[in-house]
Amino acid sequence: MELKKEDISQEVFDLYDDYAHNKMDRKEFLQKLSLYAVGAITLPALLSFISPNYIDSILVDANDPRLNSEFITYDSPKGGGEIKALLSIPKDAKKKLLGIIVVHENRGLNPYIEDVGRRAALEGFITLAPDALSPLGGYPGNDDEGRSMQRKRNQKEMLEDFIAAYDYLKNHKDCTGNVGVVGFCFGGWISNMMAVRIPELGAAVPYYGRQPESEDAAKIKAPLLLQYGELDKRVNEGWPDFETVLKENNIEYAAHFYPNVNHGFHNNTTPRFDKAAADLSWKRTIEFFNKHLS
Repeated sequence: MELKKEDISQEVFDLYDDYAHNKMDRKEFLQKLSLYAVGAITLPALLSFISPNYIDSILVDANDPRLNSEFITYDSPKGGGEIKALLSIPKDAKKKLLGIIVVHENRGLNPYIEDVGRRAALEGFITLAPDALSPLGGYPGNDDEGRSMQRKRNQKEMLEDFIAAYDYLKNHKDCTGNVGVVGFCFGGWISNMMAVRIPELGAAVPYYGRQPESEDAAKIKAPLLLQYGELDKRVNEGWPDFETVLKENNIEYAAHFYPNVNHGFHNNTTPRFDKAAADLSWKRTIEFFNKHLS
């Protein structure tokens, strides 16, 4: 039996979200997941279905001839030291480009986020996708181990790594100096916090990111494009307070709640992916950067 998204109950997606965000260990996750393995739906089939599939999901090949895409290192003296990152530039660029920092989820620079960096570069930007696991040896090749490694790092130090990435890209010879950030999950929180910490940040697009504390949110100067999944109750519960602060401080923002989609809806490597919401949100993201970074 080939599983389809429609075959899976919402409780399974919620369970996976709890597991992916360290609310339970793998043993407990598998025990609870087994309750949904009924009839022709076996536990191995269910686990395989909800796990990331990077092999068949990459949209822009690592060696795409339209891009110069390579790993570089930059210095993060207040963070993890030497940080590895994927730098991508369109080959046909005739002038300096607007810059985008691409921030990964809570598991390091996996193939999906590398792909997003290349996708953004094909839209005409110079992009930098850092790996916050660099001090621990880098993304290990699977997300479970990546999550475990990322828990060993200090969040404030990781934030410094991405602020240092902003400084690196802003001063890159092929960048205009106008730089924004897009991030997913943990990267959404980083995007929000970069807007708090960097007054000159050009724009921030947090996807389903945890919101800053109110006293921090009041410091934001950059325009925000906030992308949320309607079913993502865990993250969305922080929105009303965040919106209040944004309004009170006249901070420019647009917020979209995509109907009937989960946390992670942009990630096309798992069944949480929703193509319509992902495509529309990405179109809005690129338009937002073109408007606010130019």
